[in-house]
Amino acid sequence: MAIITKITRQKNNTERYNIYIEEVYAFAVDESLIIKYQLSKNRVLEDWERDEIVFDDEVRKAFNKALHYLAFRMRSEYEVKKKLLDLEYGEAVVLEAIQKLYNLGFLNDVSFSEAFLETQKRASKKGPRVIQQELRNKGISKSLQEEVLKTYTDEDQTQIAQGLAEKIANQQSSKTPRQVKQKIQDTLLRKGYSYAIISKVIEGIEFETEPDEWEEMIASQGDKIWRKVTLKFTGYDRKNRVKQALYQKGFPSEQIDMYIEKKELEEDE
Repeated sequence: MAIITKITRQKNNTERYNIYIEEVYAFAVDESLIIKYQLSKNRVLEDWERDEIVFDDEVRKAFNKALHYLAFRMRSEYEVKKKLLDLEYGEAVVLEAIQKLYNLGFLNDVSFSEAFLETQKRASKKGPRVIQQELRNKGISKSLQEEVLKTYTDEDQTQIAQGLAEKIANQQSSKTPRQVKQKIQDTLLRKGYSYAIISKVIEGIEFETEPDEWEEMIASQGDKIWRKVTLKFTGYDRKNRVKQALYQKGFPSEQIDMYIEKKELEEDE
C-alpha cells in the first residue's frame, strides 16, 4: 500500500502525468487513466492496483503505436504483433492491445486478406500462387488464404494474365515467337499463375512473323552469335554451332540457311 503525494503534468506531453508516491517519482500515465482510476493527491494505492494501472498504461501506449503503424496501410494481426514485440512491449501487453484493435475495428485479418488480394491482382498483376505465399508470410491462416483465393476465379486470372502476355508480346517484337512465348511463360510463372492458365493465354495470342521481319530479327541476333562463335571456330564447326544457336532461339531452318550463306558470301568478298 502506498499514498500518492504529488501529480504533475509532463512538459513535453501535456496529456501525460507523472505520479509521485511518498514524494518519489513512481510512474507516468495518460490523462484518461487519471480519470479512470480516480488518481489524486493522498489517494491510497494497493500494490495490485498500481500494477494494474501501469499495465493499462502500457497497453494504451502499445495501442497508440499500433494505430500509427496502421495509418500507412492495412496490416495483418501478425504484422502488428511483430511490430509491437520488436518495440519490446511484453507479450501480455501486445495481446491486450491487439484485442482492443479488433474490438474497435482497426484490425481484421479477413478484411486485410480481401483487400490484399485485390491490390495484388489489380496493381501487381500477380497470380494466386504468389499471393498465397505472401499471405502466408503475413501470418494469415491456411484456411483463410484458401477462402479468400476462391474469389480469384479462372476467368479473372486469364484476363489479367492475358493483359500481361500481350504487353510482353508488344515489347518483345524483335524476338522470335519461341522467344516471346518463353518470356511470357517465365514471367507468368514468376507472377504465380498455373501452367493451365499460361497455356490458355499463349494459345490466345497470334504469333505471325512476315519474311522481312524474320530477316531483321535474324540479322540482329545472328550477328552477335556469328562474332562470338567466329572467335573459336571456323568452317563446318562454326556453321554448325551458329545454326544450332539460332534454331534454339526459334528461327526457321530456311531463314538460318539463308543467313549463314549471306555471312559466308560477305567473308568471301
